[in-house]
Amino acid sequence: MSDKGTLYVVSAPSGAGKTSLVKALLERDNRVLVSVSHTTRDMRPGEVDGKDYNFVDMDQFNSMIEAGAFLEHAEVFTNKYGTSQLWVEDQLAQGNDVILEIDWQGAQQVRRLMPDCLSIFILPPSQEELRRRLTGRGTDSQEVIDHRMSQAVGEMSHYGEYNYLIINDDFDTALNELASVFLSRRLVQERQAEKHQELLQSLLSA
Repeated sequence: MSDKGTLYVVSAPSGAGKTSLVKALLERDNRVLVSVSHTTRDMRPGEVDGKDYNFVDMDQFNSMIEAGAFLEHAEVFTNKYGTSQLWVEDQLAQGNDVILEIDWQGAQQVRRLMPDCLSIFILPPSQEELRRRLTGRGTDSQEVIDHRMSQAVGEMSHYGEYNYLIINDDFDTALNELASVFLSRRLVQERQAEKHQELLQSLLSA
């Protein structure tokens, strides 16, 4: 019997609460892991190699691209980021569900290579609330916030490419909805039948 995990792609505009929701889900569900991306950017104070990111130099990263090692990869402000296909497939084979926190462009790349993945898009309840959350961080200039707001509209227009849509208005409600997606996937008849073969045989024996 194999109880293979499921690959999930989770996307959202900056400020929608994706990172907080995923973190809370991990604390609730020990069968869920978040993929640790490879990156060429410098390690920041407090970060741990292999936990926050897998830090590699540009030559290593480019070699991995040539070897087809990434499910998806992108260049952001002269630095490159990518998701290891081998690591993801290994975790799925062990029965773990894996989350990729990536944007809609990365999601399109992943769907081409792993069409069985499930995707979730998280939206804020309004543009006004999104701007309030971005401003409330207190870490970005007004210029940066305006830029992220303009980007967000374009990002949010891709929600229709995803299997699930969650509106993060009330955090606890959104978290319960997110957790329900993972639970319902595990309860699909085919997966349950494979997992509980002996039980089903005993229940149906004359």
